[in-house]
Amino acid sequence: MDDRNNAKVIKAFVPLSEMFGYVTSLRTLSSGRATSSMEFEKYEAAPNNVAEDVIAKAKG
Repeated sequence: MDDRNNAKVIKAFVPLSEMFGYVTSLRTLSSGRATSSMEFEKYEAAPNNVAEDVIAKAKG
């Protein structure tokens, strides 16, 4: 966490699947004052349980 212009800046690496609903929660908790941005960092292998579900759905 950093300070910038009387604000707190948080930098974190988070799986995209964990980001759904984050902006809504952030805006609610901050009474609409907070903002966020996302930037792609890298690809990583999916957890086994997620990969198995994707493969099973693809096979039908």
